Amino acid sequence: MSLPLRRPSREPDGTAFDRTTDRSADATAGRRPGARHGRTPRRVAALGLAIAATVAAAAPQPAEPQGIGDRLFPFLGNPGYHVTSYDISLDYSGHNDRPIDAVTVINAEATATLEQLNLDFADGAVRSVQIDGRPAAHQQAGEDLVLTPAAHISPGQKLRIVVHHTSDPRGKGNGGWIRTTDGLAMANQADAAHRVFPCNDHPSDKAYFTFHVTAPQGLTVVANGLPVGEGTRGPRRTWTYRTAHPMATELAQVSIGHSSVVTHRGPHGLPLRDVVPAGSRGALDRWLAKTSDQVAWMEQKVGPYPFETYGVLMADASTGFELETQTLSLFEKRLFTTTQLPDWYVESVMVHELSHQWFGDSVSPRRWSDVWLNEAHATWYEALYAQEKGGPRASLEARMQRAYQASDGWRAEGGPPALPKLPDQGRKIGIFRPVIYDGSALVLYALQHKMGKAGFDRLEREWVAKHHDGSAGTADFISLASDIYGHNLSGFFWEWLYGAKTPPMPGHPEWKPQAAKQAAADGKTPQPAPRVAVTPGAPHLHKA
Repeated sequence: MSLPLRRPSREPDGTAFDRTTDRSADATAGRRPGARHGRTPRRVAALGLAIAATVAAAAPQPAEPQGIGDRLFPFLGNPGYHVTSYDISLDYSGHNDRPIDAVTVINAEATATLEQLNLDFADGAVRSVQIDGRPAAHQQAGEDLVLTPAAHISPGQKLRIVVHHTSDPRGKGNGGWIRTTDGLAMANQADAAHRVFPCNDHPSDKAYFTFHVTAPQGLTVVANGLPVGEGTRGPRRTWTYRTAHPMATELAQVSIGHSSVVTHRGPHGLPLRDVVPAGSRGALDRWLAKTSDQVAWMEQKVGPYPFETYGVLMADASTGFELETQTLSLFEKRLFTTTQLPDWYVESVMVHELSHQWFGDSVSPRRWSDVWLNEAHATWYEALYAQEKGGPRASLEARMQRAYQASDGWRAEGGPPALPKLPDQGRKIGIFRPVIYDGSALVLYALQHKMGKAGFDRLEREWVAKHHDGSAGTADFISLASDIYGHNLSGFFWEWLYGAKTPPMPGHPEWKPQAAKQAAADGKTPQPAPRVAVTPGAPHLHKA
């Protein structure tokens, strides 16, 4: 997070305002009218000012963590600049229990005058930093890497920041690298990309990515985007991938292991590539064959697939979740090998992560409180797909009625959908509570009844088209829905998104929420279920 001349102040709602005005104006304004000042000779005064200026210039500013004012993650992101691209080089030894030598190159543009510049970074050792080819001092402040350039940075200035560092897969939890049985993968949501590489770690600042990963021969590397080159030198091989669309840091993915890459074609010739453990490919092939039809199904609902490729990464690891990393969604292998789940249920989980490519990846949340937009839509299309494939056992209406009964309890436990409670200490992905999944899909169910199916379907398509490759928030969604409906829907959304109690369900006056206290007393408030051992049709969480 960058450090302007003054620490950003924040309004009560957490919005950061970048104020870089000269402090001398405030000092002058603070003098009492008519106050008498000492008769210091001008020469002495001038000398004193010169000394003071020299001392001020020599004294380094204290290194402090900064943030853009995200209510859920106050120190995440960095005001004062916008990143345009990342170029990340990783030198993997073949051992996933050792630090990885890395170089991260960040191209950015300053949006404020900066004497210091903050990056989000933790769990790695920094060896050197350069800004525009000149060495820059660096200090660690919490989970921020604070850089002091050789000269101050001006608004509009193009920046090239080069950080030589290590990336440590032996993390203490809270995301970042995932150690698989044969290598590594990434899970950076919601606040963990900076545990892998220095970055501006907030989904509101999307950028293009290039990955160069060097690994021993015999290992396969796959990352976001498409391959753009390979090189072999002795016993080691370098793989290069580049994204064709901007990406939030939390969606970065690099897979290293003894993997098979299965390539085929989807709708309109879309390149599909799946990454599976080499020894398990035969058992997984039937699941890989389903992706093309799933993409076509989603395109019928919301429009063209938004990226250059898609595929699933089946990791041989125990993560407790699935994750929508851009163009290459992460899954536990055991989701596809357990015999306890019906096919329609497993396929609906695949569609959940696929639908995130539109809702959450192409259109990223402006602030983390907007994450309900990601999960409500992914849960909605998961449930629609499950109903088509599972029949009466997976009725959307029955699922929404159960969610309605539990909704007051979920709101009491996790806050309303667009105002989630803060994550528990030491568990940053704790924001992913039931109210963010089925509790938020319930909002879309009510909205469809309010707008009618035709209006709702139009909203879905226009939302992803209007904000393609960008970030958007709850206010944007309310505005677009109101425009399409022809009347202001702010009151409707206020009750459904911010109310402590669940409003009456349009079209279903007979539905009654179960009292939160009574539900808790009866032990009936649904709790997050294990990602694999779940009851089909029950709320399914995709973040642990």
